[in-house]
Amino acid sequence: MSIPAAQALVFRTRLNFHRPLIFCLHKVRKSSSIAALDVAPLVDPVIVLKNRSHNTSDVKGDESGPKWKKLSSEELGISTSMIAKPTRVVLNGLKKKGFEVYLVGGCVRDLLLNKTPKDFDIITSAELKEVLKTFQRCEIVGRRFPICHVHVDDTIVEVSSFNTTGRRFKRNSYNVVRRPAMCDEADFIRWKNCLGRDFTINGLMFDPFARIVYDYLGGLEDIRRAKVRCVIPASASFIEDCARILRGVRIAGRLGFRFSRETAHFVKELASSISKLDKASYFISQGFRRRDKRSNMLLSLFSTLDNLLAPDRPCHSSLWIAILAFHKALVDRPRDPLVVAAFSAAVHCGGSLSDVLGVAGKISQPHDTRFSELLDFRIVESDEALLDEMMDLATYVEAALRKMTDEYFISQALTEYPQAPKSDLVFIPWALSQKVDAIFECVRRGKEKGFRQKRGSKIDYESLALGKLHEIRHIFARVVFDTVFPPHLKD
Repeated sequence: MSIPAAQALVFRTRLNFHRPLIFCLHKVRKSSSIAALDVAPLVDPVIVLKNRSHNTSDVKGDESGPKWKKLSSEELGISTSMIAKPTRVVLNGLKKKGFEVYLVGGCVRDLLLNKTPKDFDIITSAELKEVLKTFQRCEIVGRRFPICHVHVDDTIVEVSSFNTTGRRFKRNSYNVVRRPAMCDEADFIRWKNCLGRDFTINGLMFDPFARIVYDYLGGLEDIRRAKVRCVIPASASFIEDCARILRGVRIAGRLGFRFSRETAHFVKELASSISKLDKASYFISQGFRRRDKRSNMLLSLFSTLDNLLAPDRPCHSSLWIAILAFHKALVDRPRDPLVVAAFSAAVHCGGSLSDVLGVAGKISQPHDTRFSELLDFRIVESDEALLDEMMDLATYVEAALRKMTDEYFISQALTEYPQAPKSDLVFIPWALSQKVDAIFECVRRGKEKGFRQKRGSKIDYESLALGKLHEIRHIFARVVFDTVFPPHLKD
């Protein structure tokens, strides 16, 4: 059977027209011998945990030993029309070559929840070199955990191999897996791969040709119960990869799920370990990949801001929006670094032009040349020319902010990303946009009467959280200046 590649991606309404998951599970268990094939004769799989440095005896673990299930995808409300066209092209290409192919991970979870997956991950019985031979536009990426990137039109479809993930599993110091008695090879390979997943709700496999969903870890039950639970004991899981803590929090927050008791305990106990994560690597691993080799200025701006904040030292949302609008203005029209410096100085000092020119005249250090939003440094002809360009930048920032509150503009912009879920549109409230506009108003209108410029570098976090104008302006200017003129580039 082939999945029709010509079918367009179907955006489903938020209303759930197929039967609720809880009803499907109930029916599959009790009345459908075809839809659900519990592997009852199998001996419970054995996972031997080693090198566990955290004692879990004081925390009651999650239910162990869920029965293996094979369920009809149709009974669960999944149809092949829900799969994006580029993904169907890759699935069909590998299947025609005689390889086994499955959808895995979060995309299966989202399909069960009647959500449009952000992306679709494929796993196959083919070696990566065989995947490479199957598609013209394809490359192998990653050294530690290699996968294939298959290019279909403007979309990248990620394909991993059972053979590669199997070798990775053998290197895992926490798990030694023994094959259960009376277990066939196909089930063992699928089950072993699922054991390498982070959470049970991400440990589901979907064969779109056989139309079967494989559940070896109790993931369907956890979806029904809206619960995030680690595949292996949470202490071992988070020690093995502390980024799972962040992924778990993100998944729970996005889906409105709760952590299981054991998982919640170790999220709290091991939360401090995430401070060891390399932020850039984590952003890239979560899908924030750059389209070229140039540095992403927006991420750099937010990273600079992040260095000044903490969970107990937040900032007002107007600062985040101000940075977004400022960056959009630079994307629309790149600027000379000196103009950017003058603009940030004007924001900081409440529009005092004499202070702006004083700051601009003292800048001698090099700027970060990796940003495409910045032009090559040049000598501005006169103070008047510098101020004119600064005012023009302020106009672009104002225009960018207006666009961010315009429903039509945002909808049109998203047409370039047809797979983006329409329900995830975010608009900036008018009241918030007015507060952001006040941050930059001094640049357009000149020095404000009674404005007191902040002195010193100490941050008043209480004022920052409340959105007090002088503190917001101070941090905005500091973030922009330290990003464009990084301290480490000083002579």
